This record gives sequence, C-alpha cells and structure tokens, in this order.
Amino acid sequence: MRIPRLGFVQSLSLAQARRVALAAQGFTDPSHAAPTLRTLARTVGRTGVLQVDSVNVLQRAHFMPLYSRMGPYDVDLLRRAATGRRRRLVEYWAHVQAFMPVDLWPVMEFRRRHYRDQRGKWWKALDDDQVAAVLAEVRRRGRPVTARDLDDGAPRAKEHWGWNWSQARVALDYLYMCGEVAVAGRNGQFEVQYDVPERVLPAEVLDTPPVPRAEAVVELVRRAARSHGVASAHCLADYYRIGVKDAQAAAAELVAAGELEPVRVEGWRRPAYLHRDARLPRRVAARTLLSPFDPVVWERARTEALFDFHYRIEIYTPAAKRVHGYYVLPFLLGDRVVGRVDLKADRATGTLLVPAAFAEPTAPPETASELAAELRRLAGWLGLDRVEVGARGDLAPALRAEAAAGAGAVPAPG
Repeated sequence: MRIPRLGFVQSLSLAQARRVALAAQGFTDPSHAAPTLRTLARTVGRTGVLQVDSVNVLQRAHFMPLYSRMGPYDVDLLRRAATGRRRRLVEYWAHVQAFMPVDLWPVMEFRRRHYRDQRGKWWKALDDDQVAAVLAEVRRRGRPVTARDLDDGAPRAKEHWGWNWSQARVALDYLYMCGEVAVAGRNGQFEVQYDVPERVLPAEVLDTPPVPRAEAVVELVRRAARSHGVASAHCLADYYRIGVKDAQAAAAELVAAGELEPVRVEGWRRPAYLHRDARLPRRVAARTLLSPFDPVVWERARTEALFDFHYRIEIYTPAAKRVHGYYVLPFLLGDRVVGRVDLKADRATGTLLVPAAFAEPTAPPETASELAAELRRLAGWLGLDRVEVGARGDLAPALRAEAAAGAGAVPAPG
C-alpha cells in the first residue's frame, strides 16, 4: 500500500505506523500449517534477535516471540537452529543476552573489544592468571562446560585452581563477553555451557574479518530499522543497545544511501525514519500474546507511542505493589494491544492459570472471546489441558465465562 507524502517528507498516521511496525516484525507473514526451520529463519529475519531470560513461570522468553508470530511450533526447532556445525543462531549480548544470527559475530567485534578494554570496570576481581587458567581448562576438556563443571570436585585451595565456583563463573562471563569463549548451549537447569569459539561457530563465520566499529554500528542500525519498519533514533539505538548519537549518525548515513527515509508520524515528537523495504498492509489480522521480552514491547516509550499502552514488567515489584500481576503478557488483536493477562503454567495440574485479566479502554466487544481462544491455543502449545481464569481484573468475569464455554477445546501441542 502506498505511503502518503507531505511535501518531501512522508507522513504516517498512527494507525499506519502500527501496521508498518507489526508487518516488519512478521505479524502479516502467511502462516505455515507446520512451522519448519525455514519458518523459524524467516521469523528471526524479522525480529533480528530473540532475547533470553531465565524466568520460566510460563515459557522461556526466547521461545515466545516465535510462538507469537508462527503459532504453535515444535520448540526443538530452536535447538536445532542453535546447535551443531551448521548452527544458524548463537547467544551473545546483542540486545541484551539473546540469540542472534551467526553472521552477526564479526559485526559484534567492536563490542567484544569494548569489554576487553573495560575489564577493570566490571571484572576487577579477576587477574590474568585466573582468566588464562579458566580458558585453558575449557579448551583442555574438549566439550562444552558450565561454571559448575569447573568447580565440581576441585579443591578450594588457592595453590590448585585459584578460584571457587563464583570466580569461575565471573571468569567465564568475562571470556564470553570478550569472545574468547562462546555459548555452546544450555543444560536442563538452564545453565550456560561454554566452549571455545572454534568448537561452537561455523568456520566461515570465524574466518570473516571483524567489521570496523563505524561500519558495525551502521549495520546494526540498518537491521534495527528493518525490524522496526518505522522508528525514531531512540528506537533504533535501543534495539542493539548502542548510543543514541551513534544511531543518529548511522541513520543519517543510511538516509544518504537511500535505505532510510525521514518520516513524520502522527503524535510523535521525535523525528522518525522509514526503512525502504517497509510494507504498509491494509490490515493486520493478528491475535496473539506478547512476551514481556518481545521486541514489540522492548522500548516502553515506543510501545506507548505506537499503541497507547503503558506497560511495565512487575516481576521485581513486591507482590503487594503490583498493579497487574507477576508475569503479564499484552494481548495483541488486529493492530492494537487490547488487554493484558497475568499467566502461569501449572505443569503439575496441566493448567494454564490466569490470575488476572484487564482490558484496555479501546478493547472491542469481542476481546474476551478472542482472548479465550488464544489462551486455549497457548495452553495446547504448552501441553496444558485446561485454562483457569481467576477473579482479578475488569476483563476476568467475561473471560472466565468464555473460557468455561470453551472448556475441553484445548488443542493438542503443535
């Protein structure tokens, strides 16, 4: 669909900007009956990265954005994409801790160099001998190791190892941020397993020359702009956690190259940029739940500007002070965020618990029925048998009635 122009600057209504942003994130891509590695690759091509977080009250954070865009899928697809000699994804500090495409490894060299130069700021307790000893031990073992592996059975005496478990973990963290070790995977306890990069990353990736810092920043802003569709410099900077001034300079370079175009968005105070490949669909027919760690809601100011949706994660808020709940997911319907639900997977009883449900002021009449259908779909993907709605929130009574009416209709896992 054509985007209207205002003089020499394109102009977008807020509704148009939402549709551009959601299309860029993959919410208008055709669904696949049975998602495959190809589907996953297409989706990660939209999101750019998948944030990793340890909270498992519902589902691990990195699995959820794929579900939100692909629907129920086999989570083993992500394991396959992030393991083996031909791995497509690797964990690194991209947005924060995140899965990123392996071709970003050379681009991130400027970040690894920064951490090498800043060791005295964040890793003051380490000395060169400790770092060298940990790296040598990882290399010697010939397989992925956790920090606990390096400590188990090792004497605590300084003359033998020179570190306790916490020191091993700090050393591994430093080596990881510097690129001297890489994340090979995670074990059943979600502990990071480290190995030397040549046993983790494809040879062609390691053989690619590091990208100079200035070029790397431009590439990250280019990818952020593609994933956002339309964005301010602050949005672009947040995506891969670079400085706003750096993002502004990179955006100006991409404007000069014709990859970005200045655009005015209704209600936005900050100048914005439109990616040249951005699409403006006539409608977005999404119906899904968004993880608290989904790129759509990463940058809270952007979320509020696009969706008029004020959102905060309350995991670390004392229970008595929480407004909406512990693990609250926004509900995306069409191109609007119309509600939010506090969710918990009670795996012992096979129940998707919904302690609270709230509607936004603009929520349409069908919100409860659509949300109930989405909760049943989510429950089926998680291998849960039923949905149980609590009493908190203005949407809870209607949602509870809809969930009860659809009892027994939970689909099988995808």
